[in-house]
Amino acid sequence: MSGHSKWSQIKRQKGVADVKRGAAFTKAGRAITIAARQAGGNPETNFKLRLAIDAARSINMPKENIDRAIARGAGTKEGSALEEITYEGFGPVGVAIMVETVTDNRSRTTQEVRSVFERSGGRLSSPGSVAHIFSQIGEVSIKLKEGASDEVLLVAADSGADDIDLSADSAIVYCNPAKIEDVKRALVEAGLEIIEAGISRKPSSTINISDEATANSIISLMNKLEDLDDVQKVYANFDIPDEIINKSF
Repeated sequence: MSGHSKWSQIKRQKGVADVKRGAAFTKAGRAITIAARQAGGNPETNFKLRLAIDAARSINMPKENIDRAIARGAGTKEGSALEEITYEGFGPVGVAIMVETVTDNRSRTTQEVRSVFERSGGRLSSPGSVAHIFSQIGEVSIKLKEGASDEVLLVAADSGADDIDLSADSAIVYCNPAKIEDVKRALVEAGLEIIEAGISRKPSSTINISDEATANSIISLMNKLEDLDDVQKVYANFDIPDEIINKSF
């Protein structure tokens, strides 16, 4: 398990805080607005909007907030102009990092992201410098009951999933983005508990981190990036052994 998968594992197992509640609602609302703007405000015909709404509901975002975000994206409610920007950079020991943002002020966001990289031993790089390492993929995270790994493997395979990462108490199922809802439905029907589902980026190669200090530096950088108001998701290609995670985080 590596990169974004490892980062997700660390946050779940060690209780790394994502964002404060108000900031979480802001991030979720922006994701809904962008999805509605791209393909319309009807979640029945816009699967990205359905995923964004599901993510908002998972953090108990009020229905009225969700409806306002949809209306803003569909053009029926005025609001700040938002745009998606993806930043690429390198962290300690050359770890590749991609940062997805939604912002109403490109200059502010660029400066904030660059500052975090530079203060954390990394650097912001040019577009295309690390994007080739990551491929877009559907990702469904589930809670894993004891002894259920074989069942998960079978259900995932039957549903059309491409790969699966297993850890002690969770699993991440990967699939073609177009199949994510079919995979999610099959897992739910099998009685498995979904943690989250969405479109993610999976690295094709990873950098093994065996030094505890370096691992701490990378996790600190990831946290600081995710804490920025305009940042939606952060992906990286590090692989930190479980023994370091258990000791450090």
